[in-house]
Amino acid sequence: MLASAPPLSERAYPDRMSDHDLLNSVIDEFLHSYAHGSRLIAVSSPDRDRSAAFAAQLAQAFTARGITATAQVTDAADADTLRSELVGPFRSTRENAVLVVAGDAGLLDDTRRGMWHFSIWLMAGDETPHTAATALVDVTDPQHPSRRFADYCAVPQTFHT
Repeated sequence: MLASAPPLSERAYPDRMSDHDLLNSVIDEFLHSYAHGSRLIAVSSPDRDRSAAFAAQLAQAFTARGITATAQVTDAADADTLRSELVGPFRSTRENAVLVVAGDAGLLDDTRRGMWHFSIWLMAGDETPHTAATALVDVTDPQHPSRRFADYCAVPQTFHT
């Protein structure tokens, strides 16, 4: 006799993770390509405070894994200021560490997106994904964030990265 499937309410869905699980999966992906050195991650979204909260959690998750990490919130400074006041000094330390920089959508504009080894775009609800981000994270339910894998062919032509 075949066993019946558990009710929907009892099934585990792989895209429903705790914030801890999601942070660790993002860290694993990042460390796969950037295992050592002075590494930079941008956490960006339409809401700077949302980015700041996620960046702080990400830095704590790195630290819990024994990796030196700090989170820094920045206002939408121009690229030269950001490079001279934040990115350059961090890179010059040559420390084996991660700097997680949080801010608004400006962190992924044409003049700044090349500064980061990895970038995370946080979205909630029907917000449009940012096509320059390395990873998309849906934080509509902050207790159960999920990775989004967008089909950029479906992004409207009117959307500019």
